[in-house]
Amino acid sequence: MNRRSIVPWLFALALCETLGFYQQLLADLGVPAIEVLDTRVISWKPPLYHGWPTLARRANGELLLAFSGGREKHVCPFGRVEWMRSKDNGVTWGWPQVLYDGPIDDRDAGVLETKKGTILVTTFTSLAYEPILMRAQDAKPGEPGAFSDPKLLLEWQAVHHRISPEQRKAELGCFVLRSTDGGVNWDSRYRVPCNSPHGPVNLDDGRLLYAGKALWADDRVGFWESKDDGVSWQELAILPTRVGDSPDKYHELHAIQAADGRIICHIRNHNDKDNRETLQSESMDGGKTWSMPHAMGVWGLPSHLLRMKSGRLVMTYGYRRSPFGNLIRISDDHGTTWSEAIPLNQDGVSGDFGYPSTVECDDGTMVTVWYEVLADSPLAQLRQSRWRWK
Repeated sequence: MNRRSIVPWLFALALCETLGFYQQLLADLGVPAIEVLDTRVISWKPPLYHGWPTLARRANGELLLAFSGGREKHVCPFGRVEWMRSKDNGVTWGWPQVLYDGPIDDRDAGVLETKKGTILVTTFTSLAYEPILMRAQDAKPGEPGAFSDPKLLLEWQAVHHRISPEQRKAELGCFVLRSTDGGVNWDSRYRVPCNSPHGPVNLDDGRLLYAGKALWADDRVGFWESKDDGVSWQELAILPTRVGDSPDKYHELHAIQAADGRIICHIRNHNDKDNRETLQSESMDGGKTWSMPHAMGVWGLPSHLLRMKSGRLVMTYGYRRSPFGNLIRISDDHGTTWSEAIPLNQDGVSGDFGYPSTVECDDGTMVTVWYEVLADSPLAQLRQSRWRWK
């Protein structure tokens, strides 16, 4: 389709979406339609803020969901790493378990079962709440930055002063929690060289690949591998930087190995060029070298990648402008091209939502989980859709 002919197609696309025929038009373009079976909140503690979840499926069919829980707001000192399980493809969920609650804010949680059956949960720590606390301490009641509830200020101060300023800085880092018995017992957290919201992935040759950013170190953006089931990590490659870009504005990577062996990596981009779009880079040699990141024409972020049993690649990502929601795209050519966007939901009320991740169940059901501030509360909840291809 050339540039001249695509204009009426885009106009027709917008018109059909308005008329409610978007799915039919996607089908005419060769894009599969989806049937959403149900969408619901799966958080157990609505008086708390839940953020940045990752969904994974074990070899035995159990679903694992890791997230940052125990929170008071998007940025606060109370974050802790939690997870919960589903044994029926997301129809029901068990009670959440606190895996780690450090002395400062524990944020984004990734989860993965390795090919050896080890479970890895990733997170990083942050002191981003400190400026908010400093302003609140200096502000008089009613002034900008002041907390409306004096008790809340006391709580923030109590958490903040559990350790010294030097100890707080030493707590900054990227970490992994590791379990070799299905999540019953966990090793002490240990440092890893990078972080990304959804954590590392399995490669076909048994290695683990972690595409991420070296937070709180030198902010390198690249790829690290583990050949010992996640115990240790070695630098594999640095992501190339486009001319005119700053690597400091590449964030929140996620990778997957396609059925033909190539590895696809998606990158959250905040450079002026293609700002807030997802960029893609590929490796044809197991992660040793990577192509220059390139735009896909996909506005939205961050992306989570899944390889289905059929070999189809599925990306899910948040669309943080009206209509707020989560979108799906597919690739049936190993990431060379991507379909038009398939809406999963478009009922969001603000930009404080997203980070969807998706798994495929044995019965063909697809399950996607994200976090979202709802219309009736500023406390974000975990929301889930179960859906399938038509």
